[in-house]
Amino acid sequence: MKTNRAVRVPGGLSVRLDARALTVVVLLTLLALGASVLLIGTGDFPMTASDVLTTLVGQGNEGQEFIVTELRLPRVLVGLLVGASLGIGGALFQTISRNPLGSPDILGLGQGATAGALTVIVLFSGTANQVALGALAGGLITGTAIYVLAWKRGVHGYRLVLVGIGVSAVVTAVNGYLLTKSDIVDAARAVVWMTGSLDGRDWDQVWPLLALCAVLVPVVLANSRALRMTEMGDDVSNALGVRVERLRLVLMLSAVLLTASATAAAGPVSFVALTAPQLARRLTRSPGPNLIASMWMGAALLVLADFVSQRAFGAEQLPVGVVTGVLGGVYLLWLLVTERKAGRI
Repeated sequence: MKTNRAVRVPGGLSVRLDARALTVVVLLTLLALGASVLLIGTGDFPMTASDVLTTLVGQGNEGQEFIVTELRLPRVLVGLLVGASLGIGGALFQTISRNPLGSPDILGLGQGATAGALTVIVLFSGTANQVALGALAGGLITGTAIYVLAWKRGVHGYRLVLVGIGVSAVVTAVNGYLLTKSDIVDAARAVVWMTGSLDGRDWDQVWPLLALCAVLVPVVLANSRALRMTEMGDDVSNALGVRVERLRLVLMLSAVLLTASATAAAGPVSFVALTAPQLARRLTRSPGPNLIASMWMGAALLVLADFVSQRAFGAEQLPVGVVTGVLGGVYLLWLLVTERKAGRI
């Protein structure tokens, strides 16, 4: 059954909408926001969903206002922004590499951001803000190295993935070396950061990540049509007027910045960037990068994982990175088996 519909907008332009994809995006948005409300109400001082919504619109009492706006809302917003950034970043890398395994987790961007953070922690005993800047710098340096090493008359899928795997192995070894050279206090601090967690996140993490998303997400979406055209091949895309390498450079830089900033805000939360785009594509059954669906899928996955980490284990709360790692690892094994049966690997 055909679900595409053309909708005319003022000015004589027409926009083609995929009804199924639009429905999936709406449902994922509602899921992410609904889980966020439930998560805000979770804790030592439980609140009902109605109390949370009343407080969010400024009608709660002083105690509720403090708990929601100062303690829980920033953590949830960081979770939404980190998940959205990883989801759209993973969709970009998988589309550019034309490989479902071409995500920041596999390519080593998370490990590069971790190396930057560990350098600041181990060598300089930096503050939280300095660690975040170190993670951002590490992600950018790693992304640049991958792009340069993968360049040979352009950047192509399997070469990008293979170079990324190699860089990831090298950076992982560097991270191990840094940990062995640190004292016990810095090592413990580094291991906690490397797990990936939303504990203690406040407005200081929200605003930089929100500002970066506000700039980069529109840039990515503005280039989504050209990105979809590249799936027909470089020759066809160039014939249709797409500057393929310029497009890849802009979108890879955007994906690296989104992934590195998410890692800087919450640590290396694993597998969200890998699983979110694939789950979104399977739900929408739509070709192309599915950027918006991947973004909301990533946000929903991370908030739900944080909800599970707080509720499923009682007083022994797990870092959200542990939950996403377990779920993502199971998904990765399933994906590898599926790709092998299909003869693609």
